[in-house]
Amino acid sequence: MKDNATKARRFARRPVVGSVTLCLITTLYLLFVTNRSFWTAAYGYFAADHLSFVLFVIGISAASMAIMTAFSAKYVTKPFLIFFVLAAAAGSWFTDQFGVIVDKEMIRNAAVSTGAEAGHLITPRFAFHMLLVGILPSFLIAWVRIGHRPVLSKLAHNTAVILACLAVFVVVGLGDYRAFAGVGRAHRDLLDRLNPFVPITSTIRFAVSSGEDANIAAEPLGTDAHRVNVAGLNKPRVTIIVAGETARAADFSLGGYSRKTNPELEKQNVVYFPNTTSCGTATAISIPCMFSVYPRTAYTHRKGLATENLLDVLSHAKVDVSWLDNDTGSYHVTDRVAYASLPQSADPRFCKDGECLDAILLDKVDDWLDHVKGDSVLVLHQLGSHGPAYFARYPDEYRRFVPDCRANDFGSCTSEEVTNAYDNTILYTDHVVSAVIDKLKQHSTTIAGAALYVSDHGESLGENGIYLHGAPYIVAPSQQTHVPFLAWVSDDLSKSAGFDVTCMAKQADGEYSHDNLFHSVLGLMDVATTVYDPHLDVFAACRRQPDKVASIQR
Repeated sequence: MKDNATKARRFARRPVVGSVTLCLITTLYLLFVTNRSFWTAAYGYFAADHLSFVLFVIGISAASMAIMTAFSAKYVTKPFLIFFVLAAAAGSWFTDQFGVIVDKEMIRNAAVSTGAEAGHLITPRFAFHMLLVGILPSFLIAWVRIGHRPVLSKLAHNTAVILACLAVFVVVGLGDYRAFAGVGRAHRDLLDRLNPFVPITSTIRFAVSSGEDANIAAEPLGTDAHRVNVAGLNKPRVTIIVAGETARAADFSLGGYSRKTNPELEKQNVVYFPNTTSCGTATAISIPCMFSVYPRTAYTHRKGLATENLLDVLSHAKVDVSWLDNDTGSYHVTDRVAYASLPQSADPRFCKDGECLDAILLDKVDDWLDHVKGDSVLVLHQLGSHGPAYFARYPDEYRRFVPDCRANDFGSCTSEEVTNAYDNTILYTDHVVSAVIDKLKQHSTTIAGAALYVSDHGESLGENGIYLHGAPYIVAPSQQTHVPFLAWVSDDLSKSAGFDVTCMAKQADGEYSHDNLFHSVLGLMDVATTVYDPHLDVFAACRRQPDKVASIQR
């Protein structure tokens, strides 16, 4: 009896809060504790009109309160409020620390991350942030008692609160519509940082679309593809495509960067295309897009799944295609060709904690080249410069820019240290790509080789407070979309197939993008098909002989 009485007294000492009141307190907490990036961006967008900003705050607060009140029901309120708080705490860490926007494509990219990749983001500071901003407030929500009204009274009261909040939202919106519409058109990312509503909505949208995409079958593409005979070429034509990871053009000395980050490639007689843009700002978008027939402006995730890609067209032309992966996968690009994930080998010479240095790719190339029987394409998918653990992407002998950040938490490093570590990753990529070219040269008696390198997307290193990548393309900084792209063609292939490298170098300063990869590889491999567009082939204008590849009829 005494135990029951003690429990009753303890229960009585817990404060009692009305469900709508608790929703209001939680709403204010979410808006003004976990939304620093959102309000900072909004204030900047409304800088010329402070009254409009005040009205914007009122409108957003009213709409948020209406949403939260919708979950004010017995047995529902606490779980949902706690969920909102935890989601907002996690979202605020990434938006405030890295400047990222947690949209649907960012959720897609996170969903395919490996455990090792995700582990680099779970730092002690992140854990402390979640404890302070997420877990402790959630504990307080769980601790208080909620005083619920009778069902009908509660329904009427909640409806009145929701309608009142929506009325405020509508009145404010209509009252200053011109200002809101103008800012919204000029800054389409206005609401993209709103925690936790945007991350939660993005997750739901991703889950729904994933379910809808699960049973999509790829439609055949380029089934008419065939190799065009090239006079004088009596050995297999081989192209190695190095699909880079997170390399930004701004840090390539081939493109004018002041640091010598490409000392080996500068000696390889490569053609560098300095004005190249990516299809996306995250691997899950860019990799399938760059191998698809669709240009960036027409590409969607569903189209990528529903249509065969470059590798399939090459296969239709009887070109042997293989993919060696040292990253997070091919995102369905290799569903119908030979594929090997190298981190799964856990080769102790190159791998540690589920990730491998890109030297593991080089280790496999010689054996692959030794077994080439006919025209072939090999794709090497790098781990490259993937952050935030840049220091883990290169061996000690490529630790030339120092002091370099040796942590996966940028908060413990200076801006210079972060840049130094990143530039070391570019230096190591320079070695990897140059080594691929050297291996093609070493096999020149048995193959006619060519190499292409292009990164999937770039990286922000703190410019305007933004780190990493994955920003929505429409607002992405150039550091995330301007990528390195280069080509090397062996002498015998140049002579026999008519590639004029000098001409290519003169044309290299034009505007290029991932849209060019599909058609350039077909041209390089001399594959004829109706889905080939010579206008998107970076080599087509510099072929000394008439183009033998049929152009697409649009």
